[in-house]
Amino acid sequence: MVAPPPVWFERDPLELAPLLLGGVLRRADASGAVALRLTEVEAYRGSDDPGAHTFRGRTARNATMFGPGGHIYCYFTYGMHHAVNIVAGPEGSGWGVLVRAGAVVEGLELAASRRHTRRSTRIAGELARGPGNVAQALGATLADDGAPLVTPDDRGGPQARIEIPTQQAAAPAPTWSFTPADQPPSFTTGPRVGVSGPGGDASAYPWRFWIPGEPSVSAYRAAASRNRPTT
Repeated sequence: MVAPPPVWFERDPLELAPLLLGGVLRRADASGAVALRLTEVEAYRGSDDPGAHTFRGRTARNATMFGPGGHIYCYFTYGMHHAVNIVAGPEGSGWGVLVRAGAVVEGLELAASRRHTRRSTRIAGELARGPGNVAQALGATLADDGAPLVTPDDRGGPQARIEIPTQQAAAPAPTWSFTPADQPPSFTTGPRVGVSGPGGDASAYPWRFWIPGEPSVSAYRAAASRNRPTT
């Protein structure tokens, strides 16, 4: 399947999330390109979802999520790692899908070098299991927040970057793209990982989607005692 136009992402995250599975998310910069076949994602639904960063409204940190679908929302969490999300829905919705895991299908050596940078031993197993590892393998940082998934819009022109007032421009900017799977894979749903409070209710929010049998998929764990950031 060819890369979709931005309007393809402007749908409910509960509809978008399973459509992302099996698709390829790619980031390219001066160092090269890394691409992941997505195997696990989580949907977050704005003001209807107490687990979402946007539950309490727009802030400088989550502003990208209130833009139109088809952009990257990247944030830094717990002072430890970055996380990559794909913005969903129409402008103003505050919806998105967290990329939890993927299998490296391009740029394996580059992804491995990024993951091994701060380790004394080489990583055994999947390079992009868990959102922090996804971001590190792709090379994503806060500078990627607001980046478009580069596709033509309905008028044939390039999709614009969402400009965040507090963000410093970087040049040359990395480029992102997403290509859906030709045939969407079968998937399983369940509770989101590490979400505390009402948003972690497994029966109310079974909004994690994954491809069963994929080795890159995270092992489920309940939330730790610390609260998930919501701003």
